[in-house]
Amino acid sequence: MFVLIRTITYASIFIGIFLILMPERILDEAGMIAPATSGLVQVSGFTLVIAGSIIALWSILSFAFTGRGTPAPFDPPRRLVVRGPYRYVRNPMYIAALLVLSGITVYFASFALLFYSVVFWGIAHLFVIFYEEPVLKSKFEKDYTSYKAAVNRWWPKI
Repeated sequence: MFVLIRTITYASIFIGIFLILMPERILDEAGMIAPATSGLVQVSGFTLVIAGSIIALWSILSFAFTGRGTPAPFDPPRRLVVRGPYRYVRNPMYIAALLVLSGITVYFASFALLFYSVVFWGIAHLFVIFYEEPVLKSKFEKDYTSYKAAVNRWWPKI
């Protein structure tokens, strides 16, 4: 139960900073407000936010219950997580975050948020390549090598 509390705490901090606070500040700086009416564009954006939120929750719970750890680099899972959304892609939490950011970007039709989303993805990609993957390889060795060969980093295999 304690691992679930830690996982929710760390995930909430990440979500609060990178998916709520930063986009809100960017929108404020750009002088953007919520559209007065909701059309197809806003519904599409909201749909992306919901899809990203579902994938994020699924990923977070997989880390807590399967991996017995958290998404935080300083409190990682004790077991390699290859279930849940991790069966399809190796980085579903980042994909979920990008879906949420994309949804907010579409909802507000904001180029500033589009730029933030691209920068976020670039940093996440570099973090995955230069930190997460080497750490996972050293910690889980053969299991991670097999997993990496079977599951793509960003796109599900078809």
